[in-house]
Amino acid sequence: MTPGAGETVCDVVIAGSGPAGSATALTLVRQGASVILADPVVADPGRRQEWKLGESLAPRARPLLERLRVLDRVADGPHTPCLGNQSSWGGGELADSDFLYGMHGPGWHLDRAYFDRALFRAACDAGAGRSAHKVRAVRRIRDHWRLMLGAETVRARYLIDATGAGAGVARCVGAAVRRDDRLIALAARLAPSVRPRPPSLTSLVESAAPGWWYTAPLPDGTSLAMLMTDADVVAGHAFHRPRKWWEELMATTHVRARVDHSTGPAAVRLRVVRAATSHTCPAAGPGWAAVGDAATASDPIAGRGILTALATGVTAAEAVGADAAGDQGALGRYAARVEAIHAEYLDARRLCYRAEERWDTPFWTRRRSRSPERPRPGG
Repeated sequence: MTPGAGETVCDVVIAGSGPAGSATALTLVRQGASVILADPVVADPGRRQEWKLGESLAPRARPLLERLRVLDRVADGPHTPCLGNQSSWGGGELADSDFLYGMHGPGWHLDRAYFDRALFRAACDAGAGRSAHKVRAVRRIRDHWRLMLGAETVRARYLIDATGAGAGVARCVGAAVRRDDRLIALAARLAPSVRPRPPSLTSLVESAAPGWWYTAPLPDGTSLAMLMTDADVVAGHAFHRPRKWWEELMATTHVRARVDHSTGPAAVRLRVVRAATSHTCPAAGPGWAAVGDAATASDPIAGRGILTALATGVTAAEAVGADAAGDQGALGRYAARVEAIHAEYLDARRLCYRAEERWDTPFWTRRRSRSPERPRPGG
């Protein structure tokens, strides 16, 4: 490409630098591509970041982290071991899933901000450029993209959307986002219990009439407590109000046992986050691809969010490399693969929710249905 006056030229611009964007960048840079990671939050060290929902990373992520050559960066971080999962699902008793004797060993309770920044720094250390601006004013000109990063004009052969489930860049280039539900996460960080107790190193899921609860220890000594339910259920029961949320938490059995009851609703600061299942159609096209949640976003019950981010990042980067080498079907095959993976996930999600038959409420009946709910446009 011959740059115009004042234009920056690179092979790939990646919008978003979470785990999916950083994994894409790492793979592409090691293939020899010139890459710019564009993200106003992560790329600006001085910018204050909103706390991220804590997340348990399953042991099966270890091979992907090794492939990306970032396992040591993750293992050295301020994370705590995740020895397994406990669940009260389909019955009142707790079922245990132990990681200790699996082939990959324990997982991690992540410090998400550290994890994301470690991957971003690994990509930059490998040679990726950075921009503290969003991608905007996207325009396709023959075989390349012209776009704006702040006041800077950039010309790139490929464009990657790693912006999350909204998939704003993919929608700008003609793709559509299809949402299958209106799942909402209402999460709070709770102070450690004042009662002496051994630290829990497992995550816990407990189903309830309005949805399901998740709790896990966080590396800073607090714990995450999160109610997953639908937007209309939140509105109908005012679960976005700390007092109502706390009352519902106190109605649980197993999650309640991990919480300091003296905390009370006055200390609860709720974050309300969309967690809907969605996918982008198509997930790739001439000169572009979507990765992570921008490609396929799943219900947190699947526990595959970061895994999918890393895997789609690597796979999309390989498709871009193949396309650049002359394989004109590579990006189309990537899009078809994302579509197939999302369809398999929907089948698995339905089976998971059908295993819980105790609750005959709208949240549960929707998910046991063979046909997923289709929200209204913009819902």
